[in-house]
Amino acid sequence: MKIKILSRNDVQQSATMPQAIDVVKQAFISLSQNKAILPLRTQVPVKEHQGITLFMPAYLPKSGSLGAKIVSVFPQNVKNDRPTIHAIVIICDAKTGQPSAVMDGTYLTALRTGAASGVATDFLARKGARTAAIIGAGIQGRTQLEAISCVRDIQKVLVYDKSPQVAEAFATEMQNKGKPIPGDISAVTSPKKAVSEADVICVATTSSKPVFDDAHLKSGVHINGIGSYTPEMQEIPEKTVLRARVVVDSVTASLEEVGDIIIPLRKGLINQSHIQGELGHVASGFLTIRQSEEDITFFKSVGLAIQDMAVAKLALQRAEDLRLGMDLDL
Repeated sequence: MKIKILSRNDVQQSATMPQAIDVVKQAFISLSQNKAILPLRTQVPVKEHQGITLFMPAYLPKSGSLGAKIVSVFPQNVKNDRPTIHAIVIICDAKTGQPSAVMDGTYLTALRTGAASGVATDFLARKGARTAAIIGAGIQGRTQLEAISCVRDIQKVLVYDKSPQVAEAFATEMQNKGKPIPGDISAVTSPKKAVSEADVICVATTSSKPVFDDAHLKSGVHINGIGSYTPEMQEIPEKTVLRARVVVDSVTASLEEVGDIIIPLRKGLINQSHIQGELGHVASGFLTIRQSEEDITFFKSVGLAIQDMAVAKLALQRAEDLRLGMDLDL
């Protein structure tokens, strides 16, 4: 059995952010039309190391994207200068079930998560959005900025991280990336300084409590919540969730896994109907969420395997065209 191996560099060369945004949008639409098979991901907690490993399968019949991702999130890795997230993706031939490719999933996870925020920002943010805030200056923050810059004319970026050195490094690196990412990127010393000017906010942390104050938000802001992935984690203030028009990638997954939604639900501050709908319904034109320039919109991303499979299939097809990767006979 022959299988193609794609490294992180191969994936980076094979799939661009605009391409990823397009295929992720189509994946969300397929899900909203009940044309995707998406079992709930299996979580394996590793409590002694404060980590978790997730097993995430999916199948998109329209594109023939079939496979699974294994991803680990170990926040304590930063103490040893190691990435928080590690992942690998396996792609199978949808006609035979035979594994056809294995690829790095760490960058792919950041790419597809950024792409989801790109789709959400395109449909939910004000058209005139120009200033962005990034809270959490890791790899996810980088692809978040790239994605929102693909769908809005972002001219100024304010980045905050609990480590000032990490925020400064982010600003230095990203301001030299070139279009569509703007050159005006500054590290700031508090969440307030980051969000108070922002038209679009991307939050990508592993926090268990809100990372900014609701009172500091501008009217009309759009927020992408990326980091929380357990019922105990919470990045977004309850007051913000309460007054925002809320869209999720999956209602079922959000009610099972997302503290940003589950915590205010448990407290009786909101009910399930507070979730306006899923991003696929918005992308397909079935739902219109923003009603005015003053509305606050909030997209909560759980992270779905359909995103991984869509982007992995894209990367595999492009890698074959570009003759990237290594063929291995197992």
